[in-house]
Amino acid sequence: MKAIGVDLGGHKIAAALVEDGLILDRLSEQTDIREPDAVLEKIALLARALGAGEDCPVGVGIPGMLDAGRNISLQLPNFPGWSGLPVKKILSAKIGSRVEIENDANCHALGEGWQGAAAGMTDFILFTLGTGIGGGIVVNGRILRGHHGMAGEPGHLVVGTTEPCGCGSFGHLEGISGADALERQAEAMGLQPDLKYLWSKRTDPEIASLWNRWLDYLAKGIASAVHLFDPQAVILGGGLSRGEGFLALLTPRVNDYLAPPFRKVLDLRLSLLGNDAATIGAAALTRLQHQAGR
Repeated sequence: MKAIGVDLGGHKIAAALVEDGLILDRLSEQTDIREPDAVLEKIALLARALGAGEDCPVGVGIPGMLDAGRNISLQLPNFPGWSGLPVKKILSAKIGSRVEIENDANCHALGEGWQGAAAGMTDFILFTLGTGIGGGIVVNGRILRGHHGMAGEPGHLVVGTTEPCGCGSFGHLEGISGADALERQAEAMGLQPDLKYLWSKRTDPEIASLWNRWLDYLAKGIASAVHLFDPQAVILGGGLSRGEGFLALLTPRVNDYLAPPFRKVLDLRLSLLGNDAATIGAAALTRLQHQAGR
């Protein structure tokens, strides 16, 4: 069964035509405007261009919190104007096909569980390290959504104090270790807010403190999640996970925050599918709903 997966990101909308977990074709557009009308129109254009229709449904990963029925966006911390929006209904009308929506990090987790670093696992956690910090939690082979549909938000673990988060609260991991927050911190330090460049210079004395703080808070968040869910592995994806030497620097810091029995079984892995994980996982949404008879 062919399906289209769409990953809505803070900087780019990526779409792909997928069959049996393999990408056949792909398109993308820049997310230069984050308001709903412009973004939803771009998603619809990409989906139609890839062949969406009655026999080719569409799955969309949304970077925020959704209602339990997966129809309405409740809050997208880095996208203004999306609260209470009937995203599924709007996109279905614009595209002219069946549409399923899910949290984008849950889509990433589905992709890794289907074809990537978590293939064959029943219990794992995914952290996506990008514009913000998202996550997906798989327990007994199923995405954990929670009673209200909002479970699996590691970016909103409280690891700090007064640091502002895009959701409107304070002290959240995303507000400290998300890419947008890192860029703001770099500017406040008088540094060029180019994270790829800054990572390449991470040992320079004037830059090291930025990354040491980032790694420390990220390690706290991961250790907290491991203590709560005892996963087989923690998968790390997103642009900030792909820096050279990242895992080697992060792993000992996570271990420092873990209770000793957890240190023996810690398994941190990088995403195998990279940027494709979320689009493949979004396409998998339509497969899962088809199997469920919806």
